[in-house]
Amino acid sequence: MQITVNGQTQELTVKDNTLLIDLIRDQLHLTGTHSGCDTTQCGCCTVLMDQVAVKSCTILARQAEGASIQTIEGLAMQHLHPVQEAFSQEHGLQCGYCTPGMIMSTVYLLQRNPNPSDEQIKEGLAGNICRCTGYVNIVKAVKSAAKKMQETNV
Repeated sequence: MQITVNGQTQELTVKDNTLLIDLIRDQLHLTGTHSGCDTTQCGCCTVLMDQVAVKSCTILARQAEGASIQTIEGLAMQHLHPVQEAFSQEHGLQCGYCTPGMIMSTVYLLQRNPNPSDEQIKEGLAGNICRCTGYVNIVKAVKSAAKKMQETNV
């Protein structure tokens, strides 16, 4: 199968029952995408597939054939992405386990809504669970990222 991950087109052999997250982590060795629950509840495995946030733990790799996948590793090219910077600066992470999924969901949210309200942020991140932060700093990080992205036209 052919798939583009973080801008690199790959020709891969996969079994029919291989999940996208397993392809990303085990075959491509991109371990920033985390596997948390395997039931789409936690959002740790969120990636962008053709610029749409999806939970890679319940998508078969073959369903992504021909798609463009962006993982957390694909966000920062020369420098950290503004969302990554904001999560660090606003302390929107603690243990870091949910962070890749939160960041990818935030990127997707801000692509669709560059200036979300608190309520829209909570709705946009509803499919992601953080067991550490209480979400206050995550909301602050999303707001900060929105501002950074508007200033830099990202």
